[in-house]
Amino acid sequence: MDPDFSQLDEFLEDSGVDGYAFHDDDSNSDLYYLAGFDAPDPFFAVYTPAQTGVLVSPLEYGRASKAARADVVARHSDYDLQTKREEYGPRAAKERVLAEFVADLGCESLAVGERFPVGTADALRNHEITVEPDEDNVVEDIRATKTEAEIEHVREAQRANEAAMARAEELIRGADREDGVLVRDDGQPLTSEYVRQEIEIELLRHGCALDDTIVAGGAQAADAHERGSGPLPADDPVVVDIFPRSKDSKYHSDMTRTFANGDPSDAHRERYAVTRAAFEAALDAIEPGVTGEAVNQAVIDVFDDHGYPNVFADPDTESGFIHSTGHGVGLDVHEMPAVSQGGDELHAGNVITIEPGLYEPGEGGVRIEDIVVVTEDGYENLTDYEIALTD
Repeated sequence: MDPDFSQLDEFLEDSGVDGYAFHDDDSNSDLYYLAGFDAPDPFFAVYTPAQTGVLVSPLEYGRASKAARADVVARHSDYDLQTKREEYGPRAAKERVLAEFVADLGCESLAVGERFPVGTADALRNHEITVEPDEDNVVEDIRATKTEAEIEHVREAQRANEAAMARAEELIRGADREDGVLVRDDGQPLTSEYVRQEIEIELLRHGCALDDTIVAGGAQAADAHERGSGPLPADDPVVVDIFPRSKDSKYHSDMTRTFANGDPSDAHRERYAVTRAAFEAALDAIEPGVTGEAVNQAVIDVFDDHGYPNVFADPDTESGFIHSTGHGVGLDVHEMPAVSQGGDELHAGNVITIEPGLYEPGEGGVRIEDIVVVTEDGYENLTDYEIALTD
């Protein structure tokens, strides 16, 4: 099922412009969402309520003709690029091709997102095409509400995530302890790098990819985005955060667990128990109509009740709760809606993470994260993985 672009149609009508344009590569998820096609090199795309068109190089024309969700697929050569180069020079020729393509789609004015190249905007303006910035991020807002097909893509990526997490847990919980570090069966220290490698291999077996993940133990885990390096410590919690992308659907999932092999300190155990309570409080708060800010506040309230600082009350704190409760997940691992201070109203179809954590510099940290979809009467947890610090 194709996405519903009625909201984009309303935006164009309200803005008084004819179409919405992109000039970018496969790093732009808004472009892929709109055109159903991506490429490693930048290409041009325009959406109008009547039709969508993409303008690509000859290299991408065959693939775009088959894969793009577009009514018009054109090549630069369709607009006599070579002849224009000889007459006007390379840069002016490209400008003319873009302007003619836009005109063929019936557009005299375009809205563009914040990533749209200034040079391309100026080139279009040179040919009397109005280019207006979209300050509302309308395509990103549309993407925040997932279709059933999109939710299923996230669910499938999450199953791969859970297989990779199981492999990480097997390595961490099954390791021996020697001289304060975890040790593999072959007598070598169990390192963050080794666990990360095994995670990535398992993800590949399940059709997903991830260039990096977080496997951080001991004091390293006090930095929430520290990837982790070296031997993993015995007794101290190890934070494992996995956020793979499906090679097929291009959708992500996201999950974090914290494992300890040995006997964690009372302080670590308390941080874990309080984080679990905050996690449950956030889940209890989720329903359509509630704001992301309110869900975030439910977490803050639990931490406040137990005397832990938070970054919203003290922006300079390096301990306690130092990040927001969650974020949207889809074609990007971080997208709208925000589950944080200032987070907007949640709607059925939003796919979000819930990931409270507590951190103490010099000691370590804990984090628990599930991925859920907001439903008409609450939420559905897409995660099926046990939460436990120790065996």
